[in-house]
Amino acid sequence: GKEVSLGLEHGKPDYAISKRIEPFYKGGRVQMTHDGEYMFCACDNKVNVVDVATGTVVNCIEEDEEEEITSFALSKDDEILVTGSQSMLLKQWDWPENKCTRTWKAMHTASMASMAFDSSSTLLATGGCDSAIKVWDVPRQYCTHNLKGSTGVVHLVEFHPDTSKLQLFSSSMDNTIRVWDLKSSECVAQLENHYSSVTSLAFSPDNETLISSGRDKICTVWDLNKGEAKGTIPVYESIESVVMLPEQGDFSCLGVSKESLHFVTAGSKGILRVWDAASATCVHSQSLPCLPAACVDQEDGLQSLMHCVLVPMKSQIVTVNSERNICMYDAQTLELRKQFAGNNGEVLDVRFLGPRDSHVVVATNSPQLKVFELVTSNCQILHGHTDIVLALDVFRKGRLFASCAKDKSIRIWRMNDHGNVFCVAQGLGHMQGVGALSCSRMKENFVVTASKDNTMKVWSIPEYITAREPTRMQHQKTSLCFFVKDVNSVAVSPNDKLIATASQDKTAKLWTSDNCEQLGTFVGHKRGVWCVQFSPVDRILATSSADGTVKLWSLQDFSCLKTFEGHEAPVLKIIFVSGGGQVLSSGADGLMKLWTINNNVCVKTFDAHDDKVLGLHANRRDNALVTGSADSRVLLWKDVTQTELEEEQVKQEEQILKEQKLSNLLHKKKYLKALGLAISLDRPHTVLSVIKAILKEANGKEDLEKNLLKLRKDQKEAVLKFSITWNTNSRNYLEAQAVVETLLKHETPESLLQYEGIKAAVESLLPYTERHFQRLGRLLQASMFLDFMWQNMKLPDAATWDEEMDT
Repeated sequence: GKEVSLGLEHGKPDYAISKRIEPFYKGGRVQMTHDGEYMFCACDNKVNVVDVATGTVVNCIEEDEEEEITSFALSKDDEILVTGSQSMLLKQWDWPENKCTRTWKAMHTASMASMAFDSSSTLLATGGCDSAIKVWDVPRQYCTHNLKGSTGVVHLVEFHPDTSKLQLFSSSMDNTIRVWDLKSSECVAQLENHYSSVTSLAFSPDNETLISSGRDKICTVWDLNKGEAKGTIPVYESIESVVMLPEQGDFSCLGVSKESLHFVTAGSKGILRVWDAASATCVHSQSLPCLPAACVDQEDGLQSLMHCVLVPMKSQIVTVNSERNICMYDAQTLELRKQFAGNNGEVLDVRFLGPRDSHVVVATNSPQLKVFELVTSNCQILHGHTDIVLALDVFRKGRLFASCAKDKSIRIWRMNDHGNVFCVAQGLGHMQGVGALSCSRMKENFVVTASKDNTMKVWSIPEYITAREPTRMQHQKTSLCFFVKDVNSVAVSPNDKLIATASQDKTAKLWTSDNCEQLGTFVGHKRGVWCVQFSPVDRILATSSADGTVKLWSLQDFSCLKTFEGHEAPVLKIIFVSGGGQVLSSGADGLMKLWTINNNVCVKTFDAHDDKVLGLHANRRDNALVTGSADSRVLLWKDVTQTELEEEQVKQEEQILKEQKLSNLLHKKKYLKALGLAISLDRPHTVLSVIKAILKEANGKEDLEKNLLKLRKDQKEAVLKFSITWNTNSRNYLEAQAVVETLLKHETPESLLQYEGIKAAVESLLPYTERHFQRLGRLLQASMFLDFMWQNMKLPDAATWDEEMDT
């Protein structure tokens, strides 16, 4: 094969971000609009508004000066969003427009911990860390109540659903529920039954019963008319949220058989459970097949639920777990409809997945893998590994992929036709964590892994692996040569015959895949080698190193063919793109560089990540990229080279048409239209030609004035800007002066001051104008001297000669 590819035939390549998968929720409340279309999530100093259909953040309600938002509330009519920050300010937002419409002091002496609107969307209650509760009339903009008597942080405030009752419920650190009468501003009842924090309140549809949940593993049913407990329900888990099942709907799948009060709890077990309030029994427990058995058996699972919201219009229950994953369940069956990953954590690797690259699989800093559907942002979480997943690779057809982890194992996963992913095989044999792997390229028949135990293993994959229960894989071959230092990367050649490894010992090595025999060593990097890749078209190997360089090597004689220098940080990943004509590299500083092989040029630098880019992959059609970084972001890039070329072509064609039209207008002496067109083309020389043509006419000066005064303000600004350049040239200064004269004569000083860049224009015009006048002065003096000399040199009969000449 050729040693070096010929590079690209088409124009300068470029990539643009087409989608972002980034953290949008970092804990706290999640609120939904009534129609279930938008979701509001707290994320440090902002509230993100997420479109549930696509999973994209459509608006970002952001506090100034990096002040963290401690609580927020959406009004019941979905019109108003109010945020409270650490600076003790309340802000009212027109959230669809992302505009802050009002800011006022909360008058709390410590930050606000809770916030709620009443059902009429006119009253807002805020509970503070200073034990105070304040009620605000939002439309009239004043504080109506200042309720004192709570102890510690008021972490829960809720209005009675019936606005005529004018009651507010609150709970603080003393574990009691206080009922406040807003007519008298008095605490009219204290509901005491819980022995730890009350976490949630839910009102029955008839507003006569209240259910409270707590971390003391009980739920209490309260009679609101009598103000006393009707019953205590032991739920055997710490409950964070409780919601009532709606009155309408068929809930027979959840064991709801009679028309009594039923409610749903979300807590430390990580599952939703349905309870009958009358009999105090659990009638249904949600089964989550995706969770490993160990998690379900634990009383406090890793996936404990932190929050739960009912969306009646969509018959949907939304839960938030401790991993910041947001799940949407069908309220009638509790089956998962959709899942979002609110916070990814550090991204260690990423790959396109699916026959049409419809998904991406992401290894975050955790034992679970996340598979995102790109269209909807729906996230499937894959359980299996028991320690952090370090690397991924995908097989040629896109359905089968492999992962390796710190738990010393590798796993093979398969995606079915519905987009669901299952573990189909597992490999155990390494003595330490497995940090690098590569899949076979031609057939889906083997995987190569490299481990911290300084060995490389080749694993054969059984031909038919579709069973749900993972089959155990055997490693056929282990490299006889043990590595001296860690292997950072491993790659399989396009024909499956060679294996390349990159090591911390500053070298890369080449091996045969059939018996793991070493063929040679690539020596030349000054620091550890982080990544190794085979060219898809040439007999070339690419390596990237902590010395900030990318090198291309010949597979025939192991010599270095090219070195790309430009990164100022270690180069962590490289891939071949553009059919093997280019190399894309990513650095520890978050920068990515695109190199054209045939001329050693870095054609583009991409600055989109804030931290080291550890994941880099191109799709099979070679027209899209996915990158993952330690900044928790996964970015999708599309190749816009062709689009940009087409846009450039369209622009050129439009330019030619406009120039043709301009010459036609000048020919027909339609000067006003010609001026307008020349200005829109941003062609100072063409505008000058039009003005010269106008001035050549019989009444040129007057025509110029008429045409200039008919221009729009922005067009006059453009002509004035052009005049500055013309005025610097003695050949064009007359036209420039004609323009300036017209504007000074017909525009008032006030209107001239409104012109953009007028100060700079005057400063630029003055010195050259003075120079032109000095030249005119010298010319006038010289012409007068010439005239005087001519008069005095006249001969006596010169007068008669003059007369003859005149006749």
